[in-house]
Amino acid sequence: MADHRMEFSERLAAAMQKAGYEPRPVVLMTQFNSRFHGRSIAFQTASRWLNGLAIPKPDKLIALADWLHMDRGLLGFGEKELRRGSDKQIKERAAAYDADEQLLHAIQTLSGAQRKLVRELVTLLAAAGSKRSG
Repeated sequence: MADHRMEFSERLAAAMQKAGYEPRPVVLMTQFNSRFHGRSIAFQTASRWLNGLAIPKPDKLIALADWLHMDRGLLGFGEKELRRGSDKQIKERAAAYDADEQLLHAIQTLSGAQRKLVRELVTLLAAAGSKRSG
């Protein structure tokens, strides 16, 4: 995963330079926040993106690619998107990603016994789902 983050940071820095921006955290933070309609990013977040320590969530990756006039798949993953979804589909996927992340966080706050119950429930549901589709 660390290699993927570093590769992303290199693509981001190159895209910023190509668009005429110096690839520095303060520049990234300022330019991104002036265009993004969601929650702003902090200097530390911009620094983590540019230093290969983190990758933005899907909604922020979309905004970065749009700002830098770059293919989303190319910026995020190093390859062009084969099937680009509509903006509505992309926003729905980003919302689903956020909901999943919130669920995982909630599960992490449970006691060990509660997490075991959740794990067993998910295992049963997955088994029932695979029987229906098989």
